[in-house]
Amino acid sequence: MLAEANLVDSLDRLVGLVARLGFSESFIRFGIVGTLGFVCDTSTVYLLRPFVSLYIAGTCSFIVAATMNWVINRIWTFRHVEHAAAHVQWVKFLAANAIGFGFNRGTFFLLVAFSPLVVAHPVIGIAAGSACGLIFNYLLSKRFVFR
Repeated sequence: MLAEANLVDSLDRLVGLVARLGFSESFIRFGIVGTLGFVCDTSTVYLLRPFVSLYIAGTCSFIVAATMNWVINRIWTFRHVEHAAAHVQWVKFLAANAIGFGFNRGTFFLLVAFSPLVVAHPVIGIAAGSACGLIFNYLLSKRFVFR
C-alpha cells in the first residue's frame, strides 16, 4: 500500500510539473493512462494474433484496454469527481469513447488493410489509432462520463 501511495505521489508531482507548460492536469493524467492503455492494447493484440485475425484481435484489445483505462481514470485521473455506479459509468465510458473508437480502430483497420508493414508490426497501427482517438476520448470522457 505504501509503494502504491509513493507511486501515485510521484506521478502527481510529474503531472504538476508538466502542467506548468500549460496543459490541463486531467489531460496529462488521461494521457498517462492512455499510454498504459496503449501497452495493454498492444499486448492483447500480440497475445491474440496467433489465434484470430488482426481485426478481431484489435477489437478485443480495444475493449480490454478501454476497460483498464476506465478503471484507472475513475480512481486517479478523475478521482475528485463524484462517480456514478461503476457499471453505469463503465457503459457510459464505452459509449462516449465509441467515437474515439471509430477514429482509433478505423485508423488501425485501414492500416492493416493497406500496409504490409502494419500487418507485420501491428504496434505501428495501434500507435497511429491511439493518437487519432486520444483527443476525442478525453473530451467526451471529461464532459459525459466523469463530471
